[in-house]
Amino acid sequence: MTSDLPLPAALAARAWPFEEARKVLARVERQIASGKEVPEVRFETGYGPSGLPHIGTFGEVARTTWVRRAFERLSPIPTRLIAMSDDMDGLRKVPDNVPNKEMMAQHLGKPLTAIPDPFGTHESYGRNMNARLCAFLDRFGFEYDFRSATDMYKSGIYDAALLRVLAKYDEVMAVMLPTLGDERRETYSPFLPISPRSGKVLLARVVGRDVARGTITYIEEDGSEETVPVTGGHCKLQWKPDFGMRWAALGIDYEMYGKDHLPSQPLYDRICRIAGGEPPEHFVFELFLDEHGQKISKSKGNGLSIDEWLTYGPEESIALFMFQKPKAAKKLYFDQIPKAVDDYIALLDAYRGLVGPEAQLESPIWHLHNGKPPAEHYPVSFALLLNLVSASNAHNRDVLWGFIRAYAPEASPEHNPGLDRLVDHAIRYYEDFVRPHKKFRAPDAKERAALAELADQLEAMGDERDGEKVQFEVYEIGKRHAFEPLRDWFRAIYEVVIGQSQGPRFGSFAALFGCAQTANLIRRALAGAFLGPEA
Repeated sequence: MTSDLPLPAALAARAWPFEEARKVLARVERQIASGKEVPEVRFETGYGPSGLPHIGTFGEVARTTWVRRAFERLSPIPTRLIAMSDDMDGLRKVPDNVPNKEMMAQHLGKPLTAIPDPFGTHESYGRNMNARLCAFLDRFGFEYDFRSATDMYKSGIYDAALLRVLAKYDEVMAVMLPTLGDERRETYSPFLPISPRSGKVLLARVVGRDVARGTITYIEEDGSEETVPVTGGHCKLQWKPDFGMRWAALGIDYEMYGKDHLPSQPLYDRICRIAGGEPPEHFVFELFLDEHGQKISKSKGNGLSIDEWLTYGPEESIALFMFQKPKAAKKLYFDQIPKAVDDYIALLDAYRGLVGPEAQLESPIWHLHNGKPPAEHYPVSFALLLNLVSASNAHNRDVLWGFIRAYAPEASPEHNPGLDRLVDHAIRYYEDFVRPHKKFRAPDAKERAALAELADQLEAMGDERDGEKVQFEVYEIGKRHAFEPLRDWFRAIYEVVIGQSQGPRFGSFAALFGCAQTANLIRRALAGAFLGPEA
C-alpha cells in the first residue's frame, strides 16, 4: 500500500473516485485471475491542443488523478498517468484567440506540430500548446507521463497496432461505415496519410493496401496516386479509430472523457479489440458551459483559461470546482470563482472535525490533497474580503491586513499564506468584476430610520469583534422596524451601503471592518455620499 489508510475504509468509501477505483481494481483482479501479468495500471487522459488550454482540459487530468490516487489505496500495483496530446491532428480552423492568424491560415491542414508557432516561443504551434498544458500541470503538482501523438507515431510505438489495423482493415471499416453518411462512405478510410508533398493530413480516398509491405495507396490532392507506409508517422488514424488503437497499443486500463464522446464509446471499444487490446474502464463526465449555456471551446476561447481563473482564485478552488458533481453540467465563468473559494474554505474547516478515515474519505478535501490537507485556518472568507475591499476602498494589501489583524490578531501573512494570496485575489476580482457593477440606491423612509438606528447601535458596540453578537443586533433592528421577510432588511443594507444586492453575513462583515468604521460607512450612505454619477 502507498499509505497507512485502512483498506476496509477505502473499499467502502462512497466518494466517486473510490467508486471508479474499485472498477479498475476489479478489472485488474480479472486479468490476474486469467493468468495475465499486470506490472502497472495505466490511466490516460487526452488533450486536443488546437487552441489555448482551458480549465475543462485541466479537469480531465485532475479527475483522473483522483481516481488514480484512490486506486493506490486499494492496490500495491504501481500506476502511471499518461497525458496524451493529439498534436498530430491537422489544423482545420485558425483559433480565434491566437496572434498571427494570417500566417496560421497558410498552414491549415498540417499537423499541429508542423505549424510555426504564432507566439514565436516554440518550434511549433503544437509544441507551444503542449508546453502550456504541462506548465500548469507541473504548477499544480500532478505526476504524469506526457506523450505527444506526433512522437508516438514517428517513434514506432504505435507501429504494431497500426499494422494490425491494416491487416484487419475490413473489420475496422465494418465498424465505422454504418456511422457515416452515404457520401462520406465513398471516401472514408481509417488511415489519414501525411502528404509527402504538402505536409497536410489528408482525408484521402484509399485505393490500395499492401499488408505484407505495410503500405496504403491513396489519391493525392492533384488526383495522382501516392503510396506511403502506415507506420513511422507517415499516416495517422481518424480520431475514432485512433482512440481504440491507442488503448490497445499502450495497454490503457482507465480513461474518462466528456459526454460528447458517449455515442462513440462503443466504436472506440470495438476498434480497441480489433487492434488486439482490452477496452479500458470508462467514466463519462458532463461538459462545462459558459455563462450563456454554450459548451466551452478551446478554439472559440469562451469559458475560462487556466491563467484567468488563477488570477482571481487559488488552485484549490479550481480543484474543488472540478471535484464536485462531475456528472452534472456546470457553468464555468468568473462568477463561479468566489463561491468555489469559500466552499473550499468551509470544507477545509469542516475536515478538521471529521473523526476517522471513514468520514475523511468522503470529503473532497481528502482527495484534493491526497489525504494530507494543509493545517492553515482561514479566519476570513473570500466574500468578506471582497466586501472589505469595497467598503474600505483599500486597494493596498497592507491596509487590508490591518483590518484582518484587528479582527483576528493571530493571523499574519507569514502564518496564513493561503489567506495572504486571497487578499491579492480579492483586490483583483473586486476591481475587474465587482466595482464596475456596483449600484447604490437611496433608502426609503423606513430603511433610513432602520439604518440610522443600526449606525447608532454599531457605534455603541465600539471594538466588538464577535460577528454573532453584531449579527444579533442587526436582526433585532430589522424586527423592530417590521421588515417582512427579514431578508429584505439585509438586501436594503447591502444595496444602500455596499452597492450590491447581497453579501456575506453583515455581522461578520462589521466585525471585520470594525463596528465604528461600519457606522461611519452607513452614515455616509445615508448622506448620499455614494450616489454620484458613477454610482
